[in-house]
Amino acid sequence: MNYLAHSFLSFTDGQIVGQFLEDFIRNRDRFSFPKDIQDGITMHRAIDTFTDAHPAIHEAKKVFAPLVRLYAGAFVDVSMDYFVANDMKLHSLKSWKNHSVKVYRVLNENYEYLPENFRSMLEKMEEGDWLYNYRYEKNIGYSMRNVLNKAKYLNTDIPVHEAFLKNKNFLQECYDDFFPDLLEHAKGIHALLQLEN
Repeated sequence: MNYLAHSFLSFTDGQIVGQFLEDFIRNRDRFSFPKDIQDGITMHRAIDTFTDAHPAIHEAKKVFAPLVRLYAGAFVDVSMDYFVANDMKLHSLKSWKNHSVKVYRVLNENYEYLPENFRSMLEKMEEGDWLYNYRYEKNIGYSMRNVLNKAKYLNTDIPVHEAFLKNKNFLQECYDDFFPDLLEHAKGIHALLQLEN
């Protein structure tokens, strides 16, 4: 899952922070944060583990695997944010906008916990309102290009966005099969974390 899904599958402000931090910190540093932020890190990991094992995600990876092999999961993650952003069963457009504003606010309120590399990204994320704008195909294209640019062993001209557009209906079906299961799983993880507090 990518940034929007991880933020949506957060049940407290601290979990929002932890979900974003997970990809930017060393494992041994996770215990230096307040418990609620640690819970977000745990939630992020649980979401990723569940996602990687889900049959619908295995099917979705087949869209990108011929082009990018082991990086297919990264492009599925970006694709899923498009479908999350357009899922009106989860939120209305106004509620998605409010969600995005809240996430930026929470992250800025916890600025002291953010590593420098994440702080610079947050500024760009908020300026371009990435979370809300994942609903647009062209912005998914930008995100996919960013993945290509960061990948060590991929050419930047691989037509992954074209593959997304060509297979959008199939990827939508994968999302529909997958995301309700993930949502229930995340709720269960949150309940377990609350028992620990």
